[in-house]
Amino acid sequence: MQQNQSQNPMAVEPVPKLMARIGLPIVLSMILQAAYNVVDSAYLARMAAGGETALTALSLAFPVQLFMVAVSIGTGVGTNALLARLLGLGDKDRADAAVGNAQFLALVISAVFMLFSAVGVVPYVNSQSAGGSISGEVLSEAIDYLHICCGIPFGIVFFSVYEKTLQATGRSLWSTVAQISGALVNIMLDPFLIYGWCGLPQMGVRGAAVATVVGQLVSMALGLAFHLKLNVELDSSLRYWKPRWDVIRSIYAIGLPAIISQALLTVMTYSLNLILAVMPDVGQNAVTVYGLYYKIQQLIIFAAFGVRDAITPVVAFNYGLRSRARVQQGIRWGLGYTAGLCRSGIIRPAVGRAVLAVRYHSRHVCGLHAHRLAGLLVCGAVHRIPGGVPGIGVRRKVAGHLAVPPGVVCAAAGLGADPAGDRPGECLPRLVAAGPGRSRHTGSGAGAVPEAGEKTDRFLKKAAGGTTSDGFCIG
Repeated sequence: MQQNQSQNPMAVEPVPKLMARIGLPIVLSMILQAAYNVVDSAYLARMAAGGETALTALSLAFPVQLFMVAVSIGTGVGTNALLARLLGLGDKDRADAAVGNAQFLALVISAVFMLFSAVGVVPYVNSQSAGGSISGEVLSEAIDYLHICCGIPFGIVFFSVYEKTLQATGRSLWSTVAQISGALVNIMLDPFLIYGWCGLPQMGVRGAAVATVVGQLVSMALGLAFHLKLNVELDSSLRYWKPRWDVIRSIYAIGLPAIISQALLTVMTYSLNLILAVMPDVGQNAVTVYGLYYKIQQLIIFAAFGVRDAITPVVAFNYGLRSRARVQQGIRWGLGYTAGLCRSGIIRPAVGRAVLAVRYHSRHVCGLHAHRLAGLLVCGAVHRIPGGVPGIGVRRKVAGHLAVPPGVVCAAAGLGADPAGDRPGECLPRLVAAGPGRSRHTGSGAGAVPEAGEKTDRFLKKAAGGTTSDGFCIG
């Protein structure tokens, strides 16, 4: 079995070329994952009436969508790393169980989101009313949007599993084909359902939600088809759906840190919605502008997450194969690619303002308050860190260790104390009034870098002095 594994492209193809071949489709896929919200916002902003209300409703719903993506992708990342590692080891039975149990987990997660749709959406949205600063029409549209997206979550959850499974077997191109197909369906359906083209009812925000869900279901269906057709080395029998707690623990030993690191972005976004909503006179407009900017910058964040997901199968497979040199090359090239993408974030302020000006023609919103909130992008280090920190932690992840310590991701999300001496959370109100280039929110993200590096180096030094828990030294 080991001899057969050594002929796998994951074991013999030059690492830079391998990571480019696997990584480019993954990065594109992750960008498209973030683009769903941008597409909906672009169409809703051009509604003849109620465009601003619709955009604000999407901003209130956005933290929940971020959380759905975090849980779905985190579960997929855990499956990806575990599956690649087991395939490298040649452990086919546990590899089959990993895929089957991942689908079982996707079913459970979908049920939880459906329950939230039934009983949790209304209290969640109303918690952001800011004592009446947010209009009842906005709250009603946000509730309608989340009822649909959370009520039919199968597309986003199951596609994440099939996507990461295809990536783990080196077939990331096909997962991207599935993602692009769903995105195109979403883009084509949006104007028909939002504006009521061709005699269809004008559904507005609900039409955007329906288009998003249909696009996700298309991606899921194609992902499943490609998985069944191409992953011939895996047994897709339903008997592997039977829960195996050792496999589930292994998935979340790897996937939980990814969920936490992305879910903290949900906490940050929700917290800022609450703070911005209570600004005198302009709270609703401030929430709208922040939501628009954050959706644009998500394109860079998710691209960095895509590089992380390209590192994982390459390193995990060769970790299972006991190829120390290729593990080290995978880490080195992965961190280089991640750093390059993170540095590209400096273009976001200009792009964000340009896109906002085209999509949203309100001079009042694009003026003073856009100028102040642009500080989030000008001082964008905090938003580049979540993409880079998971890359730093890949060596820990593939070995089954906590990839990024909780203190690191808390610092990266801006939930820790401000370096200038503020207590936790006090830097957030100052963010709004600081103006571009003055936000202290950046400090918390930048402070995560040395902590992440220190903790990772400590782990690597320990590994270099002996072996990891399964007997293989990766230091």
